[in-house]
Amino acid sequence: MLLIGLIILIFVVWLRLDYYFGRKKHLRGISEIEYPARKSDIELLIVGERFYERLFEDIKNSTQSIHVLFYIVKNDSDSEEFLNLLGIKAEQGIKVRLLLDYVGSKSLKKEKITALKKRGVAFSYSHKPALPYIFFTLQARNHRKITVIDGKIGYTGGFNIGKEYLGKDPHLGFWRDYHLRLHGEGVQDLQSQFLHDWHEATNENLIEEKVYFPSHTQGKLEQRFVSTYGQSLESYYLSFIRLAQKELMICTPYFIPGKQIQDELLKARRRGVDIKIMVPMKADHPFVKEAAFPYFGPLILSGCEIYQYYYGFYHAKVIVVDERLCDIGTANFDKRSLYLNDELNCLIYDAAFIKNVKQTVNEDMSSSVKLTYDLFTKRSIPQRGLEAVATMISHFL
Repeated sequence: MLLIGLIILIFVVWLRLDYYFGRKKHLRGISEIEYPARKSDIELLIVGERFYERLFEDIKNSTQSIHVLFYIVKNDSDSEEFLNLLGIKAEQGIKVRLLLDYVGSKSLKKEKITALKKRGVAFSYSHKPALPYIFFTLQARNHRKITVIDGKIGYTGGFNIGKEYLGKDPHLGFWRDYHLRLHGEGVQDLQSQFLHDWHEATNENLIEEKVYFPSHTQGKLEQRFVSTYGQSLESYYLSFIRLAQKELMICTPYFIPGKQIQDELLKARRRGVDIKIMVPMKADHPFVKEAAFPYFGPLILSGCEIYQYYYGFYHAKVIVVDERLCDIGTANFDKRSLYLNDELNCLIYDAAFIKNVKQTVNEDMSSSVKLTYDLFTKRSIPQRGLEAVATMISHFL
């Protein structure tokens, strides 16, 4: 028994040292890209069928290049249709590059990747685990979702590729997400981010290749991309909360903000900001729901409104500050996005667009139930036990 305890202790110490020194090395090596304000035309896509329809149509109409980065591409028939389309375009002579996160897309079969390569698709995994810090590199994921077509049309947001994003998972049901389709100046920044990630994964440097950066006319909406590497996202979130004067809306599938952001939310309530937080009723991963609940009690007591979306699964990553700023992207409101993942968010400053997003969020709230403090206090002892466990591992959920 003593030997088993000693082995467990050594293992835990190794994990902590691996993570500490791995992250230290990671932070020394990153160089975050600051993108300027741009003018783009932006379409909001909130239903999987519509997202796939627009994405597939744009890919089919491509004439030069298709650059795709997803966190998840599943091993199912819907993913097969997507991959086959990329293969068809590569066979037509279009330059197709597909970059997938190593862990997020681990279910994709090796033979499918081999078949894609034979058809002319350039493929690579992003963030492969590496020694000596194997635990940290397994945890630090590329969570971005970027598609750039001919350097002229771009996509980013919450959708991945697989049947659940079309509402076909019997457990999760309907899937609500927020994804952006861009045309205009901002597309060059999506292209730049993809090529930086491609360079990191493959050592092929295409960032200076002008063919991938055609000229753009200005769109109507002012926006700016924020690219983070597990370091500066917390600072952005804190600045958004401090900026709020009247209303703050936070939509996220995973609400695990940590103490500093939690304290800032409570400060915002004390100065009179109305705060609404929407999360899913269901969970798609173990412990993520349990890790959120310890934060809810103080927030509800302070006057925050917590809504649980019950009409399927809620995967939106949205922050709205008054009617001054809207943040839509790939980052969740959790410790993994804050301290581990590579993320990409789009800040939008157009009042009419923000009003439309707020209206959409309010419609989602009509399919939600408000979590009261009475319901919060009625959690069972086993539930609270799971929450304690979830809190201990919340950094890695």
